[in-house]
Amino acid sequence: MHIEATTRPKPDGRRGRRWRSALLAAALVGSLAAPAATSAVAKPLPAPVPVVRLAGQDAPSNEQLTQDLIALMQRLRIPGALVAVTTPERGTWTTALGTSDLTTGKPIETADHLRVGSITKTFTGTVILQLVQEGLLGLDDPVSAHHPGVPNGDCITIRQLLNMTSGLYNYSEDPGFNQRLDEEPEAVWTPQELLDLAYSHDVYFPPGQGFHYSNTNTVILGLIAEHLTHQPLAELFRQRIFQPVGMPGSSLENGAGIPEPNARGYQFITNVESLTAPTLTGQDAAWADWSAGNPYDVTRVDASWAWAAGAAASTLGDLQRWAPALATGTLLSPELQHERLQFVPTSDLPGAPRYGLGIAEFFGFLGHDGQIPGYTSFMGYHPEHRATVVVLANLNQSPDGTAPANELAKLLIAELFPKK
Repeated sequence: MHIEATTRPKPDGRRGRRWRSALLAAALVGSLAAPAATSAVAKPLPAPVPVVRLAGQDAPSNEQLTQDLIALMQRLRIPGALVAVTTPERGTWTTALGTSDLTTGKPIETADHLRVGSITKTFTGTVILQLVQEGLLGLDDPVSAHHPGVPNGDCITIRQLLNMTSGLYNYSEDPGFNQRLDEEPEAVWTPQELLDLAYSHDVYFPPGQGFHYSNTNTVILGLIAEHLTHQPLAELFRQRIFQPVGMPGSSLENGAGIPEPNARGYQFITNVESLTAPTLTGQDAAWADWSAGNPYDVTRVDASWAWAAGAAASTLGDLQRWAPALATGTLLSPELQHERLQFVPTSDLPGAPRYGLGIAEFFGFLGHDGQIPGYTSFMGYHPEHRATVVVLANLNQSPDGTAPANELAKLLIAELFPKK
């Protein structure tokens, strides 16, 4: 069913968006639900202006790659993007493209903070695995032993919460929830309110009998971590991850603010529209690119509804450090890292990502992506190539329905690491 937008959101960000992991909605193997076109043809966004910082002996060869990124940004109408690639052969290549603010035209900078959505799950998952390592819980403990009131709680394990095989309903797929995000983007949500909403729905399947990406799982894990340690999750992230790895620009921003300096976040469609809008391809997708209107600012949407599953903010440099640390198990014992990297399929599609314990695997890269109002992110480390790819964009979905950071990451991976 095609949904026609009847009103344009206010420019102060008084709209929200259904948030999820773009990758695990098959963004690397297909498309997300695309927005509907509005009747007015918008002016194109300003062309991205490259601000490129290069290092490594092969740096000059990246000029063509920069131009390819700019062309893709223009087609997908991405205001700004930060890109970093590290390989033993090339060194580190870091690029800032476009703007952090469509009103002022201020260039986006590599030091800017952006929300990183589902990459937050890698932090929550790491804390839980550290607590397993410390003997405070077990991967195969029933969730009911640590958190009461969960449907099928006697049968769902901690492991199944981590690898998204619990079957618990994803609260961010609830239509009423999405409508409230549209109407009250400033609303503050408690973790229990989110769980109550999830528990009001039937489970997708019996525990361990399928895969369904669900923010509900990670909210439960966040509450378990706080209960076992008697510390706020934000402090657990700081002490157990950000300080040891050296990530001074990262934090759990469970509200409306993002640390300065930051890139403002933009989106084209509302949450409710995104639930039913079709995927666009070919000429329809091209038309949507130019007919979707201008994106609106959602920087100040309250992120409490994402909490342990997606409320973190970070920087390009911090994620460059976190991706290899996550993939190689810097903060875990070899035994726990081995458990973390036991992957389950996310779908039957050829080349579909696989999911471990708060970590994804895609085309040999280990990491995660994220999508939250105003922002998308992609982070991965390839053990064979010893390569790190990080992309941050201040747009959560392009008019053709694709996830901006993922599309830029696909281009990088295809050009720098072609299949043999």
